[in-house]
Amino acid sequence: MNYNEEGIKAMQEERFEDAVKAFTQAIEEKPEETVGYINFGNLLAGMNDMERAERFFQKAISLDEEAATAYYGLANLYYNNERYEEAAKIYERSIRAGIEGPDAYYMLAKSFEHAGNLKLALPYMQRAAELAPEDIQVRLANAILMASLEMFDFAKPELEAVLVLDENNADAYYNLGVLYAVSTDDVEAAKTHLLKALEIAPQFDQAKYIYDMLMQRKD
Repeated sequence: MNYNEEGIKAMQEERFEDAVKAFTQAIEEKPEETVGYINFGNLLAGMNDMERAERFFQKAISLDEEAATAYYGLANLYYNNERYEEAAKIYERSIRAGIEGPDAYYMLAKSFEHAGNLKLALPYMQRAAELAPEDIQVRLANAILMASLEMFDFAKPELEAVLVLDENNADAYYNLGVLYAVSTDDVEAAKTHLLKALEIAPQFDQAKYIYDMLMQRKD
């Protein structure tokens, strides 16, 4: 077992001081390799030491401009500290450097979404949904994003797809109820979906609020 493997094992077992020692030794042994810096950056990020974590990720990038996992770690750091515009730029760079899979596209989309750029978020969220068709969180986020952009004809089947994957998803029923309420005249369908959300999650205050509003609506 090498120092990086020792450090990762120590991290997993929450032996953080041992992890620090192992990653320090990994860097001292091979100072021109990026992996030790990236692992140390991930450790520091998990310990909420943002400033030092950022330096380690940037050091890895200075050694290898195509160090995809260094970009990804740095982007996660920015995202978790609500630096969403910076996070979006670095997530994009991590994808160009070779990060694959739905998570990177999902996080890039969420960064744009939090930054208020919903239209920029959409293609990346759709890509995440394409890559992870069984991921309820991703599919639901994709549906909500489309509904926020008033793409109701696309959001509705996506919400229905979430319910195929999870028939007790209160959020999907809630968002379907809101969709019917704001984009159709079918108040009964809206109320039915909201009631289902409340049946699953009785403390769902937003669903109760919208349902009560619809009950007060006069034809």
